[in-house]
Amino acid sequence: MHEFGTRLVRARYGPMRATLLAMLAVLFVMAQAVTRSQSGASQRSAVDITNVDIHATIKTAPADAVMDQQIRVVDIGTYNVAVGVLHRAARAKQTAISHSQVTEIYHIIEGAGTLVTGGEMLEPAPSPADGNTVKVLVGPSTGGTSIRGGQSRRVGPGDVIIIPPGVAHWFSAVESDMNYLVVRVDAEHVLPAGYVNPAIARSVAR
Repeated sequence: MHEFGTRLVRARYGPMRATLLAMLAVLFVMAQAVTRSQSGASQRSAVDITNVDIHATIKTAPADAVMDQQIRVVDIGTYNVAVGVLHRAARAKQTAISHSQVTEIYHIIEGAGTLVTGGEMLEPAPSPADGNTVKVLVGPSTGGTSIRGGQSRRVGPGDVIIIPPGVAHWFSAVESDMNYLVVRVDAEHVLPAGYVNPAIARSVAR
């Protein structure tokens, strides 16, 4: 389905790990093609983000809160690709946000809720330029209390959602605590290339 610039891909069948690897592989191949066509150079090394890395990062999030954490930011030439993970507790307050320059791709790992995209963000305010949201996670963004008139859909384990820049998004309801992987395509290099989450920094350095 495609509406308000957001795509929901149903991927409930098949192992979660295969879906994750396929999504990352497609992004990496696409990046190589674009880099070759524009700069004449190809990437000659891959970057691993293991299941252990993902769950080590998730474990650092407060159980009853919403926490967005970047795992790694990789400069692949033409643009950056970042991989993060979000923990979203059912009892926590859920707010809306949109990002001006970064595309996000969600892959739901655990939990379920209602995701609203597009429409009108209520009480919009720019995210602080010196805050973690802008400097590390998603670049210049606008936050709000909720969304009016957007597209709602229930999402759960295995679902993939693509959210282009400028599309507001908000979980209007969280049925059970959610964890989801986020792949961020940063065409304008606003994210810090080379960033590694402290939760995995030691293992990466070895």
